[in-house]
Amino acid sequence: MKKVFLLLAGSILTVASFAQERNPYPRTITVSGTAETEIAPDEIYVQVDLKEYDKKGGGKIGIEKIRQDFLTAVRSMGLPDSAVTIAYYSGYNGNPWWRKKNKKEELYSSITYQVKLRNSAQVDQLVDKLDDNATQNFFIQRTSYSKLEELKKRLKMDAVRNAKEKAAYLTDAINEKIGEAVTINEPSEFYQPYYAGASRVMAMKNAAMDQAESAPDQQQADFKKIKIKYDVTVVFALK
Repeated sequence: MKKVFLLLAGSILTVASFAQERNPYPRTITVSGTAETEIAPDEIYVQVDLKEYDKKGGGKIGIEKIRQDFLTAVRSMGLPDSAVTIAYYSGYNGNPWWRKKNKKEELYSSITYQVKLRNSAQVDQLVDKLDDNATQNFFIQRTSYSKLEELKKRLKMDAVRNAKEKAAYLTDAINEKIGEAVTINEPSEFYQPYYAGASRVMAMKNAAMDQAESAPDQQQADFKKIKIKYDVTVVFALK
């Protein structure tokens, strides 16, 4: 009798344990939510490569004068000093065959700046102010938005709200009601900023002049908008 009693007690405990471990949400609905937007960039990062050069009849124009002329041009646009940063310095001593022929071992220094601008109009202003002889290259590195993190946070929340709205009307179709959220996955991000290929300064200047001459009254085209999208998966319990 004692053995039978122990076996019976063990069975009761097993059933009770199983009951406690049951899924507390046996009826759920899994839905996806989406939120997206396109925003005009207000941070345009451009790279400017400057290099020493020989001026006809005037000798070599040194890097210090080139630097000062460039910074003066930037300040004349009303940009703060914080908008300009040095990316790197480098040196170049020309073509080896030319050096050997002319018996010249002169080093030509170069400096690369990154400038943060606000719109395409400022890009055009900067291009127009650059020294064509000193400027080796000019291109847009990337674009961004000054309140990007705030925008991303809002979109993530909108994606979750969209999932809840979808779950509500889907369950309503079968006369059910959603309960609490069981799981919410971190929204996956699709972020598409604008990256432009390298553009030579003279080509940009000529294009800007042609556009101004052909359509002086037309509104200036701006940069491609930044696209941001979030997808989220949410599981809701059914009441």
